[in-house]
Parts: sequence; structure tokens; C-alpha cells
Amino acid sequence: MTFLEEILAKKAQEVAEMPLEKAKLPREKPYFYDFLRENTTVVQLIAEVKRASPSKGAINLDVDPVAQAKSYEATGAGAISVLTDQQFFKGDIEDLRAVAQAVGIPVLCKDFIISEKQLIRAKNAGASIVLLIVAALSEQALTTLFKQASALDLEVLVEVHNEVELKIAEQLGAKLIGVNNRDLHSFVVDIAVSERVAREFSRSDAFYISESGIREPEDVARVAKSFSVVLVGEALMRANQVEQAASALKVSRL
Repeated sequence: MTFLEEILAKKAQEVAEMPLEKAKLPREKPYFYDFLRENTTVVQLIAEVKRASPSKGAINLDVDPVAQAKSYEATGAGAISVLTDQQFFKGDIEDLRAVAQAVGIPVLCKDFIISEKQLIRAKNAGASIVLLIVAALSEQALTTLFKQASALDLEVLVEVHNEVELKIAEQLGAKLIGVNNRDLHSFVVDIAVSERVAREFSRSDAFYISESGIREPEDVARVAKSFSVVLVGEALMRANQVEQAASALKVSRL
């Protein structure tokens, strides 16, 4: 099995045992899309709380998610991503809940979402954005979950890995489209993926986000022409001076 197949198999078992909650929290966070429309001159940052990953193992298991998130917010990050997968990323839905209560900016639930159960759980924990991965879903499931998330007043970051998946995301009507530089089958990372896929961008009303492998301002500069946002986790989780490292990634798009 590939990494993705293994993760999805475990996720299906997890979701089968997950209770179906009743959506109850009204939206409290601003819309990330609106923030991006108002802040176009600099590449914006989604800063991630990430304890571990299947490819790198432990990254920062002892992190205080709230302190990390507050550091991100202090640097002007546009949103905070929180890993909630327990088995492979050592995350927790309670990390997301704590972060959402502590910051005023949008919070992304980063997980392998395959069910409406997860959407409702994320919303109830305070998420304002959820991730849907094209490679992890059939087109029918993707469309259904996209509509369900929208009905819950959740913004949706639709993640792609190649040109074929990009077209699916664009045709879906996604306004936040992430290009993941990490191959979810092999976990190999290459920023050239973003550069290649960007040549096929066709939606003027969408904001594109480069994900994975972004470590330094030079990496951001590589994608700044085509991408409005970068999502950075590992580099910030390993940084000795988090706020300084995050601030350095705010590269001009002019």
C-alpha cells in the first residue's frame, strides 16, 4: 500500500467509530478569502501546528499548540492550520479546539476528510476552513463534501497534486486551491510541482496556495508570481525563533 492508501484505510476505520455530532457553533472567525482579497501585495502565510508526519517522524511532539499559534498570529499569519490526525501526525481535534479559542484569525482543520462527520466535528471544534484532498476522494464524494462544508459555512481548501486534479478543483468552483508539492503516494517533495501546475491556472477568482517544502524566503520567491499564499509547517515547527522565521516568509509579490 502507498502512504495515502494506508492513511485512508485507517481513516475509514476511525470515521466508522466516530459519532455524528450536531452542528452547533456559529461562525466567529473572519473569512480567509476576504482577507486574501484585501492583502494582495505580499505572499500570505498559513502557518501550521504539526507535531509529526509519516515521512519525517517526530517534528515537535512537545509543542504547546496555543503558544505556537499565538506566535504565528503575532507575525501576521493569515490563517493557522492544525493537524488533527492522531495516528500518522500525532495531532488531535483538541489541539484545533484550543487554538481556535485562542486566536482571532481563521483556523484550518488539516486532516484526511472523507465524511460529513469530520466536517461537523471540525466546525464544532472551531475550524473555519477544512481541507478536501482530490487524490483522496472520488469526484462524487468530493462534490458532496464540498457542498456539505459550504452548507456548514466552512471555507474549503481543495488540495491538488497535478494538472488533472487542478481541473477538477477549478470545475468544482473552489476558491481556495492548494498545490501540494508532496507526492502523497511516495511522500517525495519538490517545489517544481507548484511551478509546473501553476502554468495551468485558469480561475481569476480563486487564490492558489503552495504547500509543502517551503522553508526559506527563497522558496517563497520561487512561487510568488503565481501563488498568493504558502502553507508552512515543518520549517516553523523546527525553528528556534518562530516569529522571526514566520515573518521572513512574507515575501513581496510586486
